[in-house]
Amino acid sequence: MPPEVRYHMLRPAEVIERRQACPAAYIPLGTLEWHGPQNPLGADAIQAEGLAMLCAQKGGGLAFPPLYYGESRSEALMEAVAPDRADIAREMQLPPENFFPDRQPFTPTQQVLNYQQLLLHMLAEAESLGFEVGVLVAGHYPLIDHARAACLTFNQRPHSRYHGMLAWAMADFLLVADAFEHPGDHAGGWETSHCMHLCGQRVDLSALPPKGEKLIGINSPRPPQDSTAEFGRQTLEAAADVAVKEVQHRLANRDMYRSHGRSLQEGLWKKG
Repeated sequence: MPPEVRYHMLRPAEVIERRQACPAAYIPLGTLEWHGPQNPLGADAIQAEGLAMLCAQKGGGLAFPPLYYGESRSEALMEAVAPDRADIAREMQLPPENFFPDRQPFTPTQQVLNYQQLLLHMLAEAESLGFEVGVLVAGHYPLIDHARAACLTFNQRPHSRYHGMLAWAMADFLLVADAFEHPGDHAGGWETSHCMHLCGQRVDLSALPPKGEKLIGINSPRPPQDSTAEFGRQTLEAAADVAVKEVQHRLANRDMYRSHGRSLQEGLWKKG
């Protein structure tokens, strides 16, 4: 059995032991969004939490509870912007106008700024709990840009620049872009394989149409019908291996990442 690494499931003494051994906090980010008829609607956060836990199990540190809420519901959301959003709404038995911008209490820009402030708050919380590196793990791909923006803002604070926690953001498909053909997708063979590995009992490939027929709300060069739990395991393991190297290098060389334009630089561990 792998060790329990979820912060909220551990007692204080257990958290202290793991934090002293490796003061890294992994914070998963996701959303609630259509991921085809075969996957759970929380697929993004499920993947982010799975990757966060795997990183903590492989390299130390702790995985925090995933964030499902707060991101823009007007931008980069399948129900709001996908070309076949009307089909998605029909499959969910919802009126498409539920996702129109005028149904939201904030403008798209306000939603983004609110979300980035929330991420800043979460990073500050992790810092207050004694961690030296905080990692935002983006399961919903558009969130990587917002996570990076929040990390840059956090890392530029005077306290962070000289004394505090170093923030970094990652997404699985970016970490392994050179290792797999066509890394990443939306609800296709990449993400569905992840879900099969992480929560296989909640994935139903029989809900998909036969290969070659129209797919609703699925964007991928990998047919979701070809998904396997083993491929999901391989890709997540590979992403975790890279992420752990990034985090360990940051823990050992924090000053290297504190100067302007360096805090999100990646691959420095390859140079020895």
